Amino acid sequence: MNDREVAEYLLANPEFFAEHAEVLATIRLANPHGKAAVSLQERQMEMLRDKNKHLERRLAELLRYGHENDSIASKFNRWTIRVMAERDPYALPRTIANGLREIFDVPQAALRVWDVAEQYAQADFARHVGEEVRIFANSLAAPYCGANTGFEAAQWLVPAAGAADESPSGGAAPEPAHATESIALLALRAPETGEEASAFGLLVMGSADARRFHDGMATDFLTQIGALASAALSRLLPR
Repeated sequence: MNDREVAEYLLANPEFFAEHAEVLATIRLANPHGKAAVSLQERQMEMLRDKNKHLERRLAELLRYGHENDSIASKFNRWTIRVMAERDPYALPRTIANGLREIFDVPQAALRVWDVAEQYAQADFARHVGEEVRIFANSLAAPYCGANTGFEAAQWLVPAAGAADESPSGGAAPEPAHATESIALLALRAPETGEEASAFGLLVMGSADARRFHDGMATDFLTQIGALASAALSRLLPR
C-alpha cells in the first residue's frame, strides 16, 4: 500500500482514529520549527495557529483598506460638493484643480479644455493644446498612472505652494520637468458619449514622489473624479 492509498483509506474511513485512539498518541511528526518530533495533535494545533495568524493578518489588511476607502470616499464627497457649488464657469477649472490639491493632497494638478464655446476661447484653461495631447487623450479608455516620461501635459503642472498665483486654467508657470516623477492623466469626455467618444480635455495630476501614481494602483476613484469633472466642465462646450 502506497502513501496515496493510505490517504484515500483514511479519508474514506474517518472513524478509524475514533476506533483506534491509541494510534494517535504514538504518531510522531517532524516539527517545522525545530528538530524535535511532535504528536499529531500538536502538529494539528500548530497548523491551526499558523492559519489563524494568517487570517488575522488578512483581516487587519482588509480593515486597513476599508478605512482608506472610507477616507477617500469622504474626500470625494467634499470635492464633489465644492465643484457643484461653483457657479462661475470661468472659475470652474481652477476650482476642480484646487480641490484636488487641497482635499486629496495631490501635490500638482491642472487641466486644459479644447473646442470650448466662443465666450471661453480666450480663457487660460482653453490655451492651445498640441495635436499629440489630443490624440493621446482620445486613446485613454481608463486613467493613465505611471512615470512621467516627458508628457507635454506635465508642463501644465505646478505644486500646491503655487496655488495662490494660479491662472483660471488650474496651473501657472510650469514646474521643471524633473520635479514631476509620477503622473495621472484623465481624459475628459461628455458624460453621455461614453469611452469611445472624442475627449474635450485632459485632467493632469502629478507628484515628485515616483510611487504616488504607479501603474499597479487602483483607478476606481480616479475614474469617478474624471467622470464628475467631465460632467461639470461640459458646460464650457458649445450648445
